Amino acid sequence: MAYLRFPFSFSQPQPPQFPRPFTAFAAVAAVAGASAAVVAVSSSDRPFLRNALSSFFSSHPSLPLWGSLSLADSGISVLESKTGASFPSVIGPSLKLCGIGLRKKCVLGLKNIDVYAFGVYADDEEIKRHLSEKYGKLSASQLKENKEFTEDLMENDIPMTVRLQIVYGRLSIRSVRSAFEESVGSRLQKFGGSDNKDLLRRFTSQFKDEFKIPRGSIIHLAREKGHVLRTSIDGQEVGSIQSKLLCKSVLDLYFGDEPFDKQAKEEIELNMAAYL
Repeated sequence: MAYLRFPFSFSQPQPPQFPRPFTAFAAVAAVAGASAAVVAVSSSDRPFLRNALSSFFSSHPSLPLWGSLSLADSGISVLESKTGASFPSVIGPSLKLCGIGLRKKCVLGLKNIDVYAFGVYADDEEIKRHLSEKYGKLSASQLKENKEFTEDLMENDIPMTVRLQIVYGRLSIRSVRSAFEESVGSRLQKFGGSDNKDLLRRFTSQFKDEFKIPRGSIIHLAREKGHVLRTSIDGQEVGSIQSKLLCKSVLDLYFGDEPFDKQAKEEIELNMAAYL
């Protein structure tokens, strides 16, 4: 596998466009037919390079187009440079990477540790189908930090997946369960009131003590059609719950009002808006 590190240094989110260092993608062409390419970006690089990759594939018709990429045939991944976590550009048949970020945790009030890197994926055609009539005439930059747009992304029945990659080597499944009890629990109360303890218990009980999550472990939190939240750990499904409230509460952690990573939220929303 070829690891290609491209120096992006955009300071502010911009409307989708060809990035200035576009010639860097010639390097991808050199290896695309022979091996997988990993494009390195940090969580501070803005805007996200989805549009550059899209432009690259459209200018190289012999390679798969972005819209038809699959995890098996794309060979393109995005490397979060601080942690080394790698995210495929597409998962499943239709979910495209919209942004990456870091979940940090303060230890004893003294320092932050990187717990996991995350990537948020969405079905672009479903975003168009549900939201283009309402927002299609607005530019991506106009939809930036638009609370109603964010609310509609979380409320509508649009397939999305949050992919978590563990980067802290001493994390236990008990710690994950406890963290979700706190974070998801607060969102359930925020959106649905206090009478949701059973729903929270059903969700957190999926993270059983028998699971081991060493550095590099992958957790998927996938909202599927019908507002079903399907959870898997390293490819093994551990449970599914049909609940619009739970789906919204989980997504709110990553691009809601108080996200784990504010820069990632901006990136995610900007790229989702670009699909309209």
